[in-house]
Amino acid sequence: MTSRNAAATRQRILEHARRQFARHGYTAITVKGVADAAGVSPNLITRYFGGKDGLFLAATRVEIPVSTSFDGDRATLGARLAASIVERWFGEPGEDPLLVLQRASGERPEAAEALAGFLDANSLEPLHRYLRDSGLDDAEARNRAAAIDAFVLGVSTRRRVLRAELGDRTGLQAWLSAIIQRLADG
Repeated sequence: MTSRNAAATRQRILEHARRQFARHGYTAITVKGVADAAGVSPNLITRYFGGKDGLFLAATRVEIPVSTSFDGDRATLGARLAASIVERWFGEPGEDPLLVLQRASGERPEAAEALAGFLDANSLEPLHRYLRDSGLDDAEARNRAAAIDAFVLGVSTRRRVLRAELGDRTGLQAWLSAIIQRLADG
């Protein structure tokens, strides 16, 4: 097998793993089930990822370019954040690593820790700095950032993890925008 094929095979395995972990959580997924879905031998999963735990960790690596959401005036923060959030929720159905972490966080302490660490570093702290830099005192900026973070996580949990429908994309974005803006404005 060439390294190009190995990279493509590894990527295919990860895509199927993300989809399955996102839909069913950690416990219900087997290495054999992922291997069958990806059309590979379970031995390849062991070779590439070391087993189910390694596959889970690889499937839940998350990257979100949040910096663009913090470019601009605080008066339009809600609209920018809501657009970014809705794009992610509708753009990666069943494969979003954040959704995988949310679903698995009740089953796996390391998933809960990974999700909390990710949200602290990529959501809460950048939002806190943005609000502070926009003129709020540090404590107020921290409180508002925490409120926005909790609100978005709660909506995500309710609408994505508990498997309720996301609803109308435009309506959801407008609603999120309005609530996030109220929280940002205090």
